[in-house]
Amino acid sequence: MKKRDLFFWGFLVLTLLSFSGVSLQAQTYPDHPIQLVIPMTPGDMTDLTGRALASELTKLLKTSVIPINKAGAGASMGADFVAKARKDGYTILYANSNIYYAHAMDPENVSCNPLQDLDALCLAVSLPIIVVVQGESPWKTMQEFVDHMKQNPGKVRVSTTGVGGVGHFNHEVIRLETKTDSTMIPYKGASPALTALLGGHIEAAFVAYAMVYPHYESGKLRGILADQKVAALPDIPTLTQLGYKQDLPPTYFGFAAPAGIPEEARKVLVPAIEKASRNPELAEKLKKIWFIPDYKSPAEFKQLVTRDYENACAIVKKMEVSK
Repeated sequence: MKKRDLFFWGFLVLTLLSFSGVSLQAQTYPDHPIQLVIPMTPGDMTDLTGRALASELTKLLKTSVIPINKAGAGASMGADFVAKARKDGYTILYANSNIYYAHAMDPENVSCNPLQDLDALCLAVSLPIIVVVQGESPWKTMQEFVDHMKQNPGKVRVSTTGVGGVGHFNHEVIRLETKTDSTMIPYKGASPALTALLGGHIEAAFVAYAMVYPHYESGKLRGILADQKVAALPDIPTLTQLGYKQDLPPTYFGFAAPAGIPEEARKVLVPAIEKASRNPELAEKLKKIWFIPDYKSPAEFKQLVTRDYENACAIVKKMEVSK
C-alpha cells in the first residue's frame, strides 16, 4: 500500500475516533466530580440544605458532588465565582434569593448579574421568614407594632442580615407599605441578630422560623408577621392579609449554573436535582427544620427570579424617592 493511502486511512481512523470520543464524553456526563458552590458560611441555612441536597445528588449522579463554601458580599462573591467558571456543568451554584436582591440594590458594584450571567436550573426549597419581637413586649399584633413605630419615628430598631439582602428589602417593604420610619441594624448573620433581640438590644428581627421556633414555643419570642402563609403558624398573618398591597419578598433556595453550559449537562442535572428535591426522606428531614420542599422547573424558576428581580428594582426606586 502506498504511503499516501496509509496516511489517508490513518487520518480517517483518527478523525472517526475523535468524533466518537466527543460523543462518548457528552453521553457520559458527569465523568468527574462536580463543585457545588454555596455562597454562605458553614452551618448557615443555605449551607445545611445545600449539603443535604449534594449528598442526594452524589447518589443519583454516581459521582461526587462536593460542597464548597465561598461566602462574602451577601452571597454575591460565590455567585460571581460560578458565573466566571468554565461552562462545562462541573461548577454549579446553590444559593438563596439574596443574589438577585444584591444586584438590584447595587448593580454598579455587584458584578454578577444573576439573570444574565447564570442559568436558573431549578428551585429546590423555600423558607418561611417571620418578624419576631420579645414575648414580654407590649405588641401582640403587627398593627400594634406599626402604631408604635408611627408614634416613635426612627426609634424602633429592626435587625437584618446585611445591606442588599432579602432582610433589607423586607425592612423597606414594611417601611414603605406602613409609612413608618424604623432603624435598620445590619448583622452578619441570623444568630447574632437573634441574640441581640433576646438581649433587648433591638425591638424586632427578620428571622427564619427554623432559627426561632424553640424560643417561639417557649414564649420568649412572639411572631407578628410572615412573608408567606404557613399552615403550622395560622396566627401569624402576611402583609396582604392585613390589607396592605405588597407582601414581604420570599426567601427561596435554588440551583444555577454559568450561562451557556452544554445542553447535555442540563439534561442530566435538572432531572437529578428534581429527584433529589422530591426525595420523601429528605423532604421529611427538611420539614423538621421548617424548610418547605418547593421544586420548580427551570422555566418556572426563571419566571420567579425575573419577577422578584424586577420587583426589587422597583423597591430600590421607591427607597431613593423616599430618602
